[in-house]
Amino acid sequence: MDVSVHIPKSARYTIGARIENKYLDLLELARVAYFTGREETENKIKRISDCIFVLDALKFLVTVAWEAKLLSNKHYENVGLKLEEIGRMLWGWMEGLKNPEKKNRAFDGTEKK
Repeated sequence: MDVSVHIPKSARYTIGARIENKYLDLLELARVAYFTGREETENKIKRISDCIFVLDALKFLVTVAWEAKLLSNKHYENVGLKLEEIGRMLWGWMEGLKNPEKKNRAFDGTEKK
């Protein structure tokens, strides 16, 4: 994510660095969640929940940067859309783990054989 290069130098090493660090934290947590074994479903769900928590903090920081006029509307929209997509993916991943019987359904709602 290239947010800090679009933030003026006066704020690049404060909120810009904080945003970049949160993004790196999110990547690290997602990697740990991905490599958590299938037999540890509860632990994996907890790690994905931690990812969602960090993602929410990241969204908040990006919004603060936009409200402080450190990001343009266009760049804020682009970053916001990407963060929303990441959120949908994380929630879908967590729901898939919570309801494994829904995972193997065909488009018409019947079970796959």
